[in-house]
Amino acid sequence: MDWKPDRKAKKAIYKQLAEYFENGIANGTFPPDKPLPSERSLAKELNVNRSTVVSAYDELESNGLIQRNRGSGTTISKDIWGITKKRIPSWNRYIEAGSFLPNLPVTQRIRKEAVEHKLINLASGELSEDLFPLDSLRWITNTRSFIGSLGYDHPQGNVILRETITNHVKLLRRIETDPSSILITSGAQQALHLVVQCLLKPGDAVAIEDPSYSFNLPIFKTAGIKPYYLSVEKDGINPNELLDLHKKHRIKMIFLNPSFQNPTGTLIREKKGKAILDISSEHGIPVVEDDPYSLTSFRGEEVTTLKSMDVNGNVLYISSLSKIVASGLRIGWIIGPKPVIERLSDAKQQIDFGHASFTQWIANDFLESDSFHLHIKRLVKELKKRRDQIVTSLDFYLKDQIEFAIPEGGIHIWCKVKKDFNEIQLLEESIKRGVIYVPGYTMGSKKGYVRFTFAREDEESIHEGIKRFADALNSL
Repeated sequence: MDWKPDRKAKKAIYKQLAEYFENGIANGTFPPDKPLPSERSLAKELNVNRSTVVSAYDELESNGLIQRNRGSGTTISKDIWGITKKRIPSWNRYIEAGSFLPNLPVTQRIRKEAVEHKLINLASGELSEDLFPLDSLRWITNTRSFIGSLGYDHPQGNVILRETITNHVKLLRRIETDPSSILITSGAQQALHLVVQCLLKPGDAVAIEDPSYSFNLPIFKTAGIKPYYLSVEKDGINPNELLDLHKKHRIKMIFLNPSFQNPTGTLIREKKGKAILDISSEHGIPVVEDDPYSLTSFRGEEVTTLKSMDVNGNVLYISSLSKIVASGLRIGWIIGPKPVIERLSDAKQQIDFGHASFTQWIANDFLESDSFHLHIKRLVKELKKRRDQIVTSLDFYLKDQIEFAIPEGGIHIWCKVKKDFNEIQLLEESIKRGVIYVPGYTMGSKKGYVRFTFAREDEESIHEGIKRFADALNSL
């Protein structure tokens, strides 16, 4: 047998072996009248554990390609193309061949652990249930009549909700727009997908922050987009670095989270924001502004969004209710030039025929009520208390071991660990102790960072979670 496993490949060896036999069976390399090698002899020949061969044969057998016969060994199924046996598709091959890439394994692991085990969750970007405006939302559903249609709504979303969002962004974010320039989406995530899939093509270069939530999003790789990185300083990206990047790579689009950025918590001030917009206007580069947190300023100051300063229509503005009201509502929106909104709307129609009318109705009634403003006031107060708690806990347990800037809004705190450590090992040790967070390498190119989120747990749990993290770090 001249085949050897690729031990450096990400694909498991047993999968490589199963795929090799499957291809060989299909092209006649392995004829049906000769038995396949025994598990023991094949393991010895390939210098692998016998369990690896057993797993490969198990997969081939489950797919109806081989049969194991006691006393006569393993043979190719005689009815492989017949009708007496139904073949099971090789689902693993389909999964691996799909063009839509999965999340990073560590991201999948974090989500799975958080769902399946009772851990102190300093990883999730979701609000805790006690921060949801449950009473107000229940009052809407219990006392107000649903006046919408249960059929398909307008392709861009319910026009009443779009009118309400028009007033909302004008009042609280100083953004001038109209309902025809708004598309309702299933949260900000869908909005980002639509922008990437509809407005960019394979090979296009884009600029994103480093670190950032977008750093390892599979949507860029899936679409064949080339991301280039802008360092996030204490007050956001450097416009000169953006200019240099464009000169080298001809940047087609800029993705920014300028208000209490995820994960650093930084805020781009008005002067720097105008410099970014000047570069955008001079070179005709669109800016995608992702703004989940601008209403959460702990100082009570009004945050100036890039879109509010955009006089040329260069900014596509994305926001949602996920981080400030309830993630389960799945209400987000994009504001941009009408032709762009119509293009994105057409694509959304192909995906889901438009947004659910019932949640649009709830979101509309809550956004236009006094309850929304009271909720935001309470939310900011509670988030500030939790921010203060995590800062206190970090100083108490890890004062000489980490560095961080105190965020003035949002829900994240970005920490640099001073000593060298194995990031995967630290995560595993933390999980063993019952706390989970986001390793920094999943969000940026520099090593030695961690991101804690303080919106999901109460103050007592935050304190205990940082203690457990400190214990894990000190165990390395």
